[in-house]
Amino acid sequence: MRVLIAEDLALLRDGLTRLLRDNGFEVVDAVDNADALVHAARAEKPDIAIVDVRLPPSFRDEGIRAALELRATVPETAILVVSQYVEQEYATELLASGEGGVGYLLKDRIMHVDDFVDAVRRVAAGGTALDPEVVAQLFSRRGPLEGLSPREREVLGLMAEGRSNAAIGSMLYLSVGAVEKHIASIFTKLGLRQTAEDHRRVLAVLTFLQSEG
Repeated sequence: MRVLIAEDLALLRDGLTRLLRDNGFEVVDAVDNADALVHAARAEKPDIAIVDVRLPPSFRDEGIRAALELRATVPETAILVVSQYVEQEYATELLASGEGGVGYLLKDRIMHVDDFVDAVRRVAAGGTALDPEVVAQLFSRRGPLEGLSPREREVLGLMAEGRSNAAIGSMLYLSVGAVEKHIASIFTKLGLRQTAEDHRRVLAVLTFLQSEG
């Protein structure tokens, strides 16, 4: 799996490069600014780009703007955004296309190596990976998903984090069968017709996130 990194802090950039290579990824480039990110993504067409929200020169939103550009011009490259803080506007804007292959994690999550590596693989494969803190803040806002029960909201929140049915069951003390029933109910309430299960999971998460924007 081919990875492109865009991070201005040299120590973190080098650390990510080593971490990913140690876990079997091919790091095609590691850059420190948005222009270099866009150029490298177009040239290398990696499976996934890991992008800091704030890059030079202003350290405001260059990274996320470059990520949005890549979603439009290099759609085969998945995007995993990393940020020091929860930026709700950026999170919802990134997901506004209604497609998978996106993620938003806080930088602290990188310290949990196994979870981070799993998130990179999941996003590169077309799934989603949302930081629990991002999910919590988005859930705090009102939207058109009020038809979901509190338990269904919990399940959908864990789906947004990229958890499997077994993991959701373990965290909520539910059987896998009970989790499947909750997910089926979520699909029905969101009007998601029968199709590939993984695709419907992504659509459910994206419906939730877009509705909260």
